[in-house]
Amino acid sequence: MTHAPFECVINISEGRNDYLLTQLEHTAGESFRHRHSDPFHNRSVFTLINDEEELQHDAQWLIRNAIDVLDFSDHDGVHPRFGIVDVVPYVALDERDRDRARSLRDATAAWMGDLDIPVFLYGLVGGHERTLPDVRRRAFRDLAPDFGPATPEWNTGAAAVGERPLLMAWNMYVDGLTSEQVRRAASQVRGDEIRTLALRVGPRWQVSCNLIDPLRIGPDLAYDRLAAVLPEGGRISECELVGLAPSAVLSHIDESRWSELGLSEDLTIEFVLDELVSD
Repeated sequence: MTHAPFECVINISEGRNDYLLTQLEHTAGESFRHRHSDPFHNRSVFTLINDEEELQHDAQWLIRNAIDVLDFSDHDGVHPRFGIVDVVPYVALDERDRDRARSLRDATAAWMGDLDIPVFLYGLVGGHERTLPDVRRRAFRDLAPDFGPATPEWNTGAAAVGERPLLMAWNMYVDGLTSEQVRRAASQVRGDEIRTLALRVGPRWQVSCNLIDPLRIGPDLAYDRLAAVLPEGGRISECELVGLAPSAVLSHIDESRWSELGLSEDLTIEFVLDELVSD
């Protein structure tokens, strides 16, 4: 790669059929870097990284195959979703390339619209910032799709295709509390820099987080904030990274806490790219 690559993080509404998910990995070609699957969410997050042209080709090939082999009509899972290919953000790994990432977003969204998928853009849209929570809240109510048909097909659903800066998807598991207590604690740490959602995953409660600026508010601070508001008897029993993290996040955190926070060097973007170069 002669310049900074781009990342595409494709969220697919299937997290249980490992055979099909492995086949989808192969369709992403040389851009595929990592997959995280959750059977309770019934959702998988595919991380692709490559140069623009190769990334767009491989992302579209994965998306097309997911639409062809998966069926949204009988989907169940605890995570919010509105389509088989639920969310597709593009990320410029060099902040100076964000306009190019938006071009990748727009091209992919238009292409998906041609496949009869209603597509909502997020990120900078028409000079205004539109967030993914905005899209989930407003889709098909007071917000029409930017591409594709006005209503979704029952077996494919809709999609949100965006451009965003680097963020971290990261989960904390909480034991010893009632549903009301976990939801209240999650709401207490929710803000512009931490998006939280309390979800029941099997026998446990999960506080699912998006860390919007992980170099400013990273997993260590999010952990400490949640721990501070948990009622007596509650504890954080496990943490989990979804996808890959920038290595700079780990460098801001004492290495003695990495295991507690579910972090490791081999789950960083830079480690994966170094492995690619060495191969």
